[in-house]
Amino acid sequence: FIAVGAVLFLVRSHDGPMKILPGGPFQAGERVTAPDDWSFLTDHATLEMQTMAPPRSRTMWLAVYDNRLFVISGYMTSRVGKIWKQWPLQITENNLAIVRTNERLYELQLIRRHEGAFIEGVLELFNQKYGQSLSTDSIDSGNAWLFELTRR
Repeated sequence: FIAVGAVLFLVRSHDGPMKILPGGPFQAGERVTAPDDWSFLTDHATLEMQTMAPPRSRTMWLAVYDNRLFVISGYMTSRVGKIWKQWPLQITENNLAIVRTNERLYELQLIRRHEGAFIEGVLELFNQKYGQSLSTDSIDSGNAWLFELTRR
């Protein structure tokens, strides 16, 4: 238990996440203006995202739909999800984030999306890309939280 605790403490001071382990705030990267078109990330499997309160980073799955950038948090109503998935709840208090990809830092905000004609298309991209079975029922039930990343 001591070794696991030490590892978790150390990764929180690391520049960004370490695979599935959350990391500390970003230290490296060039700050640039967020683009209107995120299609350059379409083929990326993951991106790194740092929340501001608390300042922690994690590796996220992503979908680019109609040039818009989305991330998702599943298992929100499961026992494990209620313990492991704290960042979506923290976003309700402070929705500012930084995304790091290709050595660039983008200051963004996360907007939780519950409805819209685009949601089915976004979920289909997540399903194809990651072998999931997400549906609008997942969003409606609160088991999956869908966020769009937009300029601040």
